[in-house]
Amino acid sequence: MGDASTRRGPYAKTAERREQIVDEAYRLFATRGYHGSSLREIAAAAGISLGSLEYHFESKDDLLVAVLARRDELGAGEGVPAAGGSFADQIVDQAKRNTAIPGLIALYSVLSAEAVTADHPGRDYFVGRYDELRAAYAAELAALRDAGRLRDGVDPDIAAATIVALWEGIQLQWLYTPGSIDAATTLRAYLDLVLT
Repeated sequence: MGDASTRRGPYAKTAERREQIVDEAYRLFATRGYHGSSLREIAAAAGISLGSLEYHFESKDDLLVAVLARRDELGAGEGVPAAGGSFADQIVDQAKRNTAIPGLIALYSVLSAEAVTADHPGRDYFVGRYDELRAAYAAELAALRDAGRLRDGVDPDIAAATIVALWEGIQLQWLYTPGSIDAATTLRAYLDLVLT
């Protein structure tokens, strides 16, 4: 019997192959959308057969779930306030990180737009994602209100929904004309309007 590293070799190769497939699916979904990309095209881009791809992912839906998980890895904690640091700084810093990751904004925006249809396999992911963001922002804004840091008359729930909508809109504009709008600066300007 070989040593541990020899025995794990095939598993490491399997993990590497899955990662390669997810990377290619990520790239194609970001440029062509979920519906505009076939498993055959993804397999070809990964340099493997369709059968090999189907060995790693039973369906295109399973592959989409892996791509969304990768997206979450790359945008780790995107938008959801973490303990410590100011709420505004965390949002602005995440916006800066997002623009530094090639394809992240494109993937998110393309799949988010496609997922509005009831039968899209990513729909539940995006519904949950938006619910999570609005709830996290509203809770943070309510805490800021209680600490006297939210301007009078600002409703935490409405401000939370506005932040999500503003961020989504900025990302779309940035995709159309990169460099024409600075997401971090625009988000900071809005947050300065509602925070004291």
